[in-house]
Amino acid sequence: MAALAVFMGISAAAQVITFSNAPAPRAIPRRASIILILAHGLGCNDLSCYGQTNFQTPNLDKLAADGIRFTNFTGAATAAEAEGAFMTGGKEGLTARNGAFRAQSRTVAQVLKDAGYFTGLFGQWDLGDENSSGAPWKQGFEDFGGYFGEPDAEDLYADYRFRYAPDSIYDATNHVFHTFIGRETILANEGGSRAKYVPDLFGQATANFILAHQPDRYNHYQPFFLELNYAIPGDHRTAPPSDAPFSDEPWTRAQKNRAAVVFRLDGYIARLRQAVAAVGMTNNLLIFFTSDTVPEKGSGYFGKSPARDGRVPMILAWPGMIAGGQVSGLKWSAADFLPTAARIGFARTPKQARGKSILPAILGRKEAQETFF
Repeated sequence: MAALAVFMGISAAAQVITFSNAPAPRAIPRRASIILILAHGLGCNDLSCYGQTNFQTPNLDKLAADGIRFTNFTGAATAAEAEGAFMTGGKEGLTARNGAFRAQSRTVAQVLKDAGYFTGLFGQWDLGDENSSGAPWKQGFEDFGGYFGEPDAEDLYADYRFRYAPDSIYDATNHVFHTFIGRETILANEGGSRAKYVPDLFGQATANFILAHQPDRYNHYQPFFLELNYAIPGDHRTAPPSDAPFSDEPWTRAQKNRAAVVFRLDGYIARLRQAVAAVGMTNNLLIFFTSDTVPEKGSGYFGKSPARDGRVPMILAWPGMIAGGQVSGLKWSAADFLPTAARIGFARTPKQARGKSILPAILGRKEAQETFF
């Protein structure tokens, strides 16, 4: 049916002309690919690396052991506000009326795309539907599979997902590729069936994306930016396919379901890292893992209460560039993501962004000492 085309990018390397009496400049390294993973309503006490003791999250623990676990990262009041902050570096990129982007705002996807990255998004998108200026493919994403807004995204057994896939349908008559924009049926869930758990499908889509867009000589080592925006663990209203392996625990039904969903989310991290390892991306890749909001009341959260200060988990791993096993009390938020990603991609931060790059802090360098960042 549809086959994604592999896009060709440009190399970050450039020829440098120097004078014989001038010192040779340092070579600019290849830019790192970036993966941003957003859970929905995940709290610090959901993860064992943050001290949760009811069950283990081994893959997220391993991600933290390979990088930095932040203890003062704050989420937002709503998923849409968090998405706006991550995408634009602040709230000013959104209209108060309908959440769609203002014309002058620039997203992190646009910034990185213009810098030569291939960009993709799977999961929930809260900042404009297919008929608005905020549609993800109008905001810098070259590949999209998911849902617009929370109501559709929270149907974890939906019978469709919205898809934007450029040059993905081959026209044998005219020998050209056409772009697919529209609803893609999930056949297994037609007629109210609950055969496919939608977050599981995003796990497979992620592996396919990494395989298709790995930086290599065939695409001139083009880096990628991938956002995974999960609607889980969320609240207790939509049960997972099973509450295993916690079925026999003396917990409430909501707690069993939540533990099973978090455990499943932890498994997606393992699958992602396996896909990364399979294509040899052992370094030159940043993975950010966090949550958009704090847990909702009544969601089965094992903490005493959702964090009133808005703190949520944030783990950052960058093998080869930052030492693992770090714990940082650095205060930062979603608004700081765009400036950080822009500097990683050797791109300019848009003027509308209110946040600041945390790159000097995570690299342990003073601003004046930074050569390429």
